[in-house]
Amino acid sequence: MVTKFYQHVLALVFAVKEINENPNILPNVTLGFHIYDSYYDARMTYRTTLDLLFKMRKFVPNYKCDFQKNLISTIGGLGAGTSFLMADTLGLYKIPQLTYGSFPPEESDSSQVPAFYRMVPNELQQYIGIINLLKHFGWTWVGLFAPDDAKGEYFINILEPLLSQNGICSAFTQRIPQLVHYDDLDKISDIALNMYVPFTDNKATTFVIYGESLMIIWLRAIIFLRDPTNKEDISFRKVWILTVQIDFVLMGFHKAWGLQLFHGAISFTIRSHNLPKFTEFLQSIKHSQSQGDGFFKDFWEQAFDCFFSNPSVPMKANDTCTGEERLQSLPGPLFEMCMTGHSYSIYKAVNVVAHALHDFYSSRSRQRTMGVSQILELRDLQSWQLHPIFHSISFNNSAGETVSFTDNREMRGGFDIMNMVTFPNKSFLRMKIGWVNPNALDGKEFVILEDMIIWHNGFNQKFCCYDCVPCPEGKISNRNDMENCFRCPEDQYPNQNKNGCIPKTISFLSYEEPLGISLASVALTFSLITILVLGMFIQQKNTPIVKANNWDFTCTLLVSLLLCFLSSLLFLGKPGKVTCLLRQPTFGIVFSVAISCVLAKTITVVVAFMATKPGSSMRKWVGKRLTNVIVLPCFLTQASISTVWLITSPPFTNPDMHSVTNEILLQCNEGSTTLFYCVLGYMGILAIASFIVAFKARKLPDSFNEAKFITFSMLLFCSVWLTFVPTYLSTKGKSMVVVEIFSILSSSAGLLGCIFAPKCYIIVLRPELNNREQLIRTNK
Repeated sequence: MVTKFYQHVLALVFAVKEINENPNILPNVTLGFHIYDSYYDARMTYRTTLDLLFKMRKFVPNYKCDFQKNLISTIGGLGAGTSFLMADTLGLYKIPQLTYGSFPPEESDSSQVPAFYRMVPNELQQYIGIINLLKHFGWTWVGLFAPDDAKGEYFINILEPLLSQNGICSAFTQRIPQLVHYDDLDKISDIALNMYVPFTDNKATTFVIYGESLMIIWLRAIIFLRDPTNKEDISFRKVWILTVQIDFVLMGFHKAWGLQLFHGAISFTIRSHNLPKFTEFLQSIKHSQSQGDGFFKDFWEQAFDCFFSNPSVPMKANDTCTGEERLQSLPGPLFEMCMTGHSYSIYKAVNVVAHALHDFYSSRSRQRTMGVSQILELRDLQSWQLHPIFHSISFNNSAGETVSFTDNREMRGGFDIMNMVTFPNKSFLRMKIGWVNPNALDGKEFVILEDMIIWHNGFNQKFCCYDCVPCPEGKISNRNDMENCFRCPEDQYPNQNKNGCIPKTISFLSYEEPLGISLASVALTFSLITILVLGMFIQQKNTPIVKANNWDFTCTLLVSLLLCFLSSLLFLGKPGKVTCLLRQPTFGIVFSVAISCVLAKTITVVVAFMATKPGSSMRKWVGKRLTNVIVLPCFLTQASISTVWLITSPPFTNPDMHSVTNEILLQCNEGSTTLFYCVLGYMGILAIASFIVAFKARKLPDSFNEAKFITFSMLLFCSVWLTFVPTYLSTKGKSMVVVEIFSILSSSAGLLGCIFAPKCYIIVLRPELNNREQLIRTNK
């Protein structure tokens, strides 16, 4: 026996007692009732239904024998199975059947069961309420538990499409087998251990439980058999959503388990109202008042874990029921003192029958006073005559609620949403935190009072209910459970948690940072050295070594090298329109002048050697004429390429938002990549030409051994710029600028050192060699 359900019996007794004591309803008429137990068995359900219709101990179907019971209506059952087994028989006799349980809508189709009335609202409201609840809290990854029968199949088939339509994922669906007898521990253990897997699913933190109250025992058994010491109760971080038919019950050996596992559960319940007189009625119940109640003895013994004395059975004094026990001392899973939703439905059902009978009598005796003939007329009433009255009935019960049916013979109204708060002493408290009512005013169809909810100790309602996938690189989500991530604005990047954007820093090679300071210092140092060399040559202008190197050529080369060093400064600092426009063409032109000067000097060395031979016609090319013929065309060619570049596709400032995640690379776009590499290629042609000529002239006599230094300088120059191209292409931002500045400085320094260092050495350290005899001497 489920002791919790004994309240249903007492609710029926209380409702009948209240009506019989009310002089305004059915005066001088006393309602009676019979209560039968179905034992969750189809055969017993059919038998007890026939007992209601015919003689108690012996019956012949369709015949009335001996004293007859005037059956006007039936109430029941709690479960769909029992209710529809009863309807199979009662429907044949058109006896009204008022059920107080919640069933799938299609199973209570009025066209299939015309005598069937439901004292609860349509169950589809509950499904919509579950969806609204999940959406309200953003729980989008849920597990479903349902009985392994037609009701469970219907629930899954209806709810899963609703979940999908609302962007909620079903993590798993677990069918719970039906077991009426819970004493077969071996069988229960085998089934429970096989069903434990869904509980280990960390993705689903919300479980929706559909079924009847014994589902709670089943689920508690699954956890208990895996964790007998309840160590995991606190850490079992799940939100339980219970449907209307489920109540917190414990029976037999399950009493020791407790229900702490379900602390904080959210339960949909049949709407109930507090009836103070019902609580007083329960408090007044004693063993001495149980005459005629066949359920009382079993209930009392199971609820208080005692036995009434039996002379034929010896027992300990501590195990004897005194009869003075009080119902209010029992924990909620065994018995509740407040009227539950199902008990309230029974209470309303009794009132519906009573008001229907009263309306029937009132319509027949408006012109007469109450007498024996009217009582006999009421006694001869046929049950099918109540159907028209049930369809149109509407009244306010003692709780002030309007009671009426819809066209589908379902009770009007909605469902309450309760928060189940459990305690270590196995009791619990129901707290109303919302409701579902399609007939409510606009905006009030679904209400949830989130601040009133008490959650499980191990649960934090601010969580990602499905398996949250981190946003991909470059995208964020500023809320949990969003379907798609989105990109930050171009000038921002995602933070580490990918739930917000951070402004990007602007990156360029500035004068303030150590690397910029170092490169600027090197450029200025070499510029100063170049100026010193130029000053030294101006001072030594009339000495043989300076005259032999062509004064104009020397000045042009030194000035171009000075400009090469200074041009590197254009690459430092924040790129602007002017600096981007000038730095690459300037670098290309001055470098071309420097290399063309080196080429001219190399050719001059060769021509000068050839002119020393008697009768040589090359004498006329020695001097400024040859230098001008080489340097000026080379300069004009590079200047022409740069001019075309600046006119057709000039460089411009181009912030790079994407190459580096957290930086904006402020850099110059070269405009025409083709013309940029034409400038570099032209310099390369000049350098290779200089290298080849100098290499050919390396074996000239010592007097003209300057070709060896030019060869080395061109080898260094070509090595630097051949390395520059792949390095430049493989770098971004600051690194690209550093590579180009380093190439400019190193190649310029190579030219300065290789060509002018030997001359400076003679001028400063070996002035005795700075004479005409040393320059024109020949090898022996």
